[in-house]
Amino acid sequence: MATCKTCGNEADELKSVKVAGKTKKMCEDCADRLAEEGAVAEESEAVVQNMMGFKGRR
Repeated sequence: MATCKTCGNEADELKSVKVAGKTKKMCEDCADRLAEEGAVAEESEAVVQNMMGFKGRR
């Protein structure tokens, strides 16, 4: 059994996920949670940019 470096739980297999330019191996639950947090952060940034009238991307 492989151990997830993020949560420390044992998993059948680990997924390779890029986080801030680095590849990390984590269990599927941690990978899903990280993807969801990233989506929420993008949506909130878009809402704030719309409120401020920003016309472009970083």
